[in-house]
Amino acid sequence: MKKKLLYIILGMVGLSSCSKKFLDLTPPTSLSSASYYANLGEFQQALNGAYTPLTSVVNVGIYQDEMRSDNTFFTIYMADRGFVTREDYSEFMDDATTSAAPNSPGDRYTSDYSGISMTNTILAQIKNAGSLSTGAKDSIEGQALFLRAFYYYDLVTHFGGVPLQLTEITSTAGAFLPRSSADSVYQQVITDLTTAIPLLSVVTSFPQSGIASQGAAKMLLAYAYMTEPTKDYADAEKQLTDITNMNYALLPSYASVFDPTNKNNQESIFEVQYLSDLVSGLQSDFAWVFMPKATNPQAIMGYNGGSMNLQSGWNVPTQEMVSSYEPGDLRLDPSIAVVEGTISGVETFTITDLKSSVGYTPTPGVTYFYMINKYFHPPYAVAFNTPDDFPVFRYSGCLLLLAECLVDENKSAAALPYLNQVRTRAGLAPQTAATPDNIATEMRHELAFENHRWTDLIREGEAIPVCTAKGVALKAIDGWLLPQSFNVTQDKLIYPIPIRETQINVNLTQNPGY
Repeated sequence: MKKKLLYIILGMVGLSSCSKKFLDLTPPTSLSSASYYANLGEFQQALNGAYTPLTSVVNVGIYQDEMRSDNTFFTIYMADRGFVTREDYSEFMDDATTSAAPNSPGDRYTSDYSGISMTNTILAQIKNAGSLSTGAKDSIEGQALFLRAFYYYDLVTHFGGVPLQLTEITSTAGAFLPRSSADSVYQQVITDLTTAIPLLSVVTSFPQSGIASQGAAKMLLAYAYMTEPTKDYADAEKQLTDITNMNYALLPSYASVFDPTNKNNQESIFEVQYLSDLVSGLQSDFAWVFMPKATNPQAIMGYNGGSMNLQSGWNVPTQEMVSSYEPGDLRLDPSIAVVEGTISGVETFTITDLKSSVGYTPTPGVTYFYMINKYFHPPYAVAFNTPDDFPVFRYSGCLLLLAECLVDENKSAAALPYLNQVRTRAGLAPQTAATPDNIATEMRHELAFENHRWTDLIREGEAIPVCTAKGVALKAIDGWLLPQSFNVTQDKLIYPIPIRETQINVNLTQNPGY
């Protein structure tokens, strides 16, 4: 993943000749899938490229999975109101036209299909790769299948049924397919993962490489079984139990899980990889996006990244989220910080201090903002350039998902030890019984700001009441919220198919309510 796939764009051939050569679809000087996939290095480069769309999916998830849930919101800044669409879907006012901007539903849709297209090409070409060893072919095929399953799972959970592209596209006729049912997409995800698992390796040492493993595939498969229209808890339990018998473990300290010097640690099952080497362009920027818009970012970042940057002030923990932590929860401080400062004019904020959120009491006359602390590891040398990976699956999440699965199977006694393993690490007293509510609450705080909360709420059947309550609370505080905001309906549990896609592909139909 530390190299990007080189995309070669073929320019138009000059119309200076009408010879037969002009009609050659693959000129001898051009690279194509027919000539490129000749050795292990080329397959590996293509596979690295297939991981790259994960970064876009993660970035959009910050807005669509965290800000749409009850965990976070954003700091209003009228200077950029209407400049971006991220506010719209955090207020449930999104529609199919919001796909035109970055970090929009369309951006997610396009990124997922970009990854699918790459994996389809790899899977088509690997069949004829006679020069590769069996072990190399298995690893490449297993990773490609995992990635295709991941992208389709992301699509079906956010857009419902989508077109199932399962082969390399070699003609326009194969590019414009109708939507498949959600159930069909889930079945393809399950098929890809069950095929991938025996081809993938089991992680035996840490730090691990960061590539997809059996543990990652089993985790995704368990999510698919527990999210598909007809739940399969028995098979989900098997996959999650298998993970507990692998080599993963909870780290002693919650904060150390997110330390960028401790990437791909023993608690990590799968994380999106980033570098801040100032050369590769593979850096993350979470800390800069989450910090408040301020006149003096250097006060907490160690570098002046620009005054009142429009790209900051997003994914801000709500007061309800902060207050929801139990007293003594050791996850609060590593998860949420407080930035204090002064306001001049209407919205111009100047930072004066950075404080812990534990036991924080606002000082009269002092303005403060909550800020996600998990991905904040200053000082930084360049604005919007940080080394933090983004966690996708963690072992603690496996334990809690297994607890949820067992409770859904009426095995609450068996679920309790898994729930309490996570609570013990958090410094909390063990629960005496495992219930859907206390498992969901534990999952909310353990996986806070890791892009799980929105889909967790949907899986648990709580998205509509929880997010409606969030809207009521915010409207009581923020008078600028429109009356039609936070109209949380069944239709809003998935996003619209981007309008540009329905215009290009006449076989696509739009989701209800959009």
